[in-house]
Amino acid sequence: MGVLEQLSRKAGVIVGDDVLRLFEYAQEKNFAIPAINVTSSSTVVASLEAARDQNCPIILQLSNGGAAYFAGKGVSNDGQKASIAGGIAAAHYIRAVAPSYGIPVVLHTDHCAKKLLPWLDGLLDEDERYFKLHGEPLFSSHMIDLSEEPVDYNINTTQAYLKRAAPMKQWLEMEIGITGGEEDGVNNEDVDNNSLYTQPEDILAIQNALAAVSPYFSIAAGFGNVHGVYKPGNVRLHPELLSKHQAYVKEKTGSSKDKPVFFVFHGGSGSSKEEYKEAISYGVVKVNVDTDMQYCYLTGIRDYVLNKKDYLMSMVGNPEGADKPNKKFFDPRVWVREGEKTMSVRVKEALADFNSAGQL
Repeated sequence: MGVLEQLSRKAGVIVGDDVLRLFEYAQEKNFAIPAINVTSSSTVVASLEAARDQNCPIILQLSNGGAAYFAGKGVSNDGQKASIAGGIAAAHYIRAVAPSYGIPVVLHTDHCAKKLLPWLDGLLDEDERYFKLHGEPLFSSHMIDLSEEPVDYNINTTQAYLKRAAPMKQWLEMEIGITGGEEDGVNNEDVDNNSLYTQPEDILAIQNALAAVSPYFSIAAGFGNVHGVYKPGNVRLHPELLSKHQAYVKEKTGSSKDKPVFFVFHGGSGSSKEEYKEAISYGVVKVNVDTDMQYCYLTGIRDYVLNKKDYLMSMVGNPEGADKPNKKFFDPRVWVREGEKTMSVRVKEALADFNSAGQL
């Protein structure tokens, strides 16, 4: 039985038990779902188009900065107001268009560090309002990232947020172990390398604390991950640690599952296919890919501008004649579409790399 037969909602944003079933199916069939950071309606449709064409589910996620961008760069983000408003606007947009693509979509928010908790609080307020009206939260899931805080604080605070999300059957992703590099204004380029590797005892402590509240959670464990793209050899990934974590949790909890933990792979841009596949075999169900997508979106627009530059220097006048109009060349729907095309190609590559293509 395929995953669609197990989901109550076949297309559009899925929530609750459908998210759980999707991740269980992903572990069973040995694939992971790429999580694409979206910053505009354009990047949303580029991602949805790729997943539709590859016949597979997809995760669309908003970072704090990406959510603020949806509201507009001219809006003040004092008190996280722009990030809250933009996140809500993006969620409603995605909910409106996603069913047209005929695939299940997980609607997620990305890293929320301690200083950004007011953003998460504001989104949860809206989730609860939406739940009262529709019987489900606005977002499928959120991520809380307290990996830079003491472990006890990380676990206890994450547990408190899961308790708030649990009545809505809302998924919560958390992080333990620091992901290096820089992303969305958070810079971990100078952290001690030992901090990049999560200990099995911490995984067990998290699993026990969160499972006591709800089954709707996943763990982004550190195994050398680094945000951004670096030269080969500069990043030392050890996905085999995830296998050891699974075995440790299974032994200590007496779980009947060989992969009792839903793992998330952060800092995925630039990793090898072999590293992806090994991590997925150890229970990774979600892989974040952002930096690659940003660059690939740019390339389509860049190449279009370079190829059509003689048609873009003025509204009228080009190599075909001084009186020839250029509107069809500078229309935003034309050149923005070129970025969507190249980004969509890269999303399709990720879907193939993570074994998720054709899983519907």
